[in-house]
Amino acid sequence: MTTTEASTSVKASGEELREQVLAAARRAKKAAAELAQATSGTKNGLLHGMADALVQRSAEIIEANEQDLAAGRGAGLPDSLLDRLALTEKRIDAMADGLRTVAGLPDPVGTVVRGSVLPNGIQLQQVRVPLGVVGMVYEARPNVTVDAAGLTLKAGNAVLLRGSSSAENSNAVLVRILADVLQAHGLPADAVQLLPCHDRASVQHLITARGLVDVVIPRGGAGLISTVVERATVPTIETGVGNCHVYVDASADFDTALRILLNSKARRPSVCNAAETLLVHKDIADEFLPRAIAELRGANVTVHGDEKVVAVGGSNVVPLTEEDWDTEYLSLDIAVGVVDSLADAVEHIRAHGSGHTEAIVTSDVRAARQFTAQVDAAAVMVNASTAFTDGGEFGMGAEIGISTQKLHARGPMGLPELTSTKWIAFGDGHVRPSS
Repeated sequence: MTTTEASTSVKASGEELREQVLAAARRAKKAAAELAQATSGTKNGLLHGMADALVQRSAEIIEANEQDLAAGRGAGLPDSLLDRLALTEKRIDAMADGLRTVAGLPDPVGTVVRGSVLPNGIQLQQVRVPLGVVGMVYEARPNVTVDAAGLTLKAGNAVLLRGSSSAENSNAVLVRILADVLQAHGLPADAVQLLPCHDRASVQHLITARGLVDVVIPRGGAGLISTVVERATVPTIETGVGNCHVYVDASADFDTALRILLNSKARRPSVCNAAETLLVHKDIADEFLPRAIAELRGANVTVHGDEKVVAVGGSNVVPLTEEDWDTEYLSLDIAVGVVDSLADAVEHIRAHGSGHTEAIVTSDVRAARQFTAQVDAAAVMVNASTAFTDGGEFGMGAEIGISTQKLHARGPMGLPELTSTKWIAFGDGHVRPSS
């Protein structure tokens, strides 16, 4: 079965679906072995070719995407998901630019992580090598299709893409374009494959394909991520639930705090680095909260406040429930509370944060140092928006995800995070003495 056939096949029976997924994984493993030998120049030329093809065939992409958007509206998808699903000329250009950026980044494959000459004369090196076959499980974000392909290919890996049915047409066109470019560059089209998306069992077959798939990366909501992590037998990198906080300290400059708050919350509320909670020090609450509530409402953000916030904001505030503190809204909603101290803010984040991104706005260097030392998250921002937690903003090019776990990667994942290592020992007839 070809890549195109695998991506467009109708819903199969249970055993047929399992064989489709495993057959794709076997082809990917073969393609990964070939891709691992590709030179940096070959891979960079491939990525530039893919970027050019996306721009040249943008009309084809948008037409397919419009079909997905129409189906999504008909199915009643929320605005946050429709925003993630939508592709425009600008977003296609951004995907292409992301591929070009990745092409310009150093190739991690073959990099010597550390090395030494042992006392017995053996020359020892630990070098970066591709992971092999990477499985991606993700929801209605077709840009992930291109980001994942670009990063995995540059790191010498093959990728199996299991997107959602809501983006079926968009993903199919994108993978077809990428596969065409792979073939044009003399590389196996099976290095990028799209798995069937109409049956959740395909996810289970992917995440249990030990020996064929080397790692699985889920990107999406909390339900998707927990399902993959809990059911996978293939090693999994947990990504992305973003219950992010902005803490406004007693010493904060109000204008700076408002800029950071609005950018963190309202710039693009449907992404994982958007702020979901605002915490305000009690010493400035009476003065700062009226301005913050007015600015948030001006940006169409609904404020869910604790008793102190309701007392200040009145009818402009929705009383929050305990569940609000743990909610990743992904919408124009924010939970707002007043804390007695920086220590209380840190304790609140420890109790409710997801380990993604936390921000402090302060003019006190000691407060900033205390916050960065005590908050346990993949990224901590000092006087900067949570929106900066992004592979592109961190100089990695397009990211494959933002890991909220501690092994094997944490934070935005770029090229080095898509490699493993192996040890190479150069001897001269060395044998180990008997013990």
